[in-house]
Amino acid sequence: MEIKDLKTRITKGLKQYRYAVLILALGLALMLIPGKRASEPVAMSQPEVKTESQNISASLEEILSQIRGAGKVRVLLSEAAGAKTVYQTDSDISGDSSRLDTVIVTDGDRAQNGLVQQLLPPTYLGAIIVCEGGDRAEVRLAIAEAVSRYTGLGTDRISVLKMK
Repeated sequence: MEIKDLKTRITKGLKQYRYAVLILALGLALMLIPGKRASEPVAMSQPEVKTESQNISASLEEILSQIRGAGKVRVLLSEAAGAKTVYQTDSDISGDSSRLDTVIVTDGDRAQNGLVQQLLPPTYLGAIIVCEGGDRAEVRLAIAEAVSRYTGLGTDRISVLKMK
């Protein structure tokens, strides 16, 4: 008699709360479906910054090695600040208060981004260049001038040394 009574209670409870049970089962099923994690894009954006700095040094090494007599070249740049993005802002002055807001643009995929006003290149503190032809004055001068033009550094902040 107790088993039959238990069965009727369960069926009565399922009939009464069938929608709640259905929503609970649907929620559990959705949680089991794999999806993208929010931490993945953040982890991918950090190495890109390092890659940009490495690309600048690699580009400089490639160009400087083309200078007659330079030979193999290695470049080390010391950055004061990395590249910066300046966004367009909109100011709203009303009465005693003022407000400054970033202008937001929505693209075709409905992704929102700030409107870029200006891209500022990185600023450098100094540069060390080691090359096979670093013992010759004309090679040192040509390399120092090239790096100065590219980075905006004065030639007093650029050291050109002979590679061992």
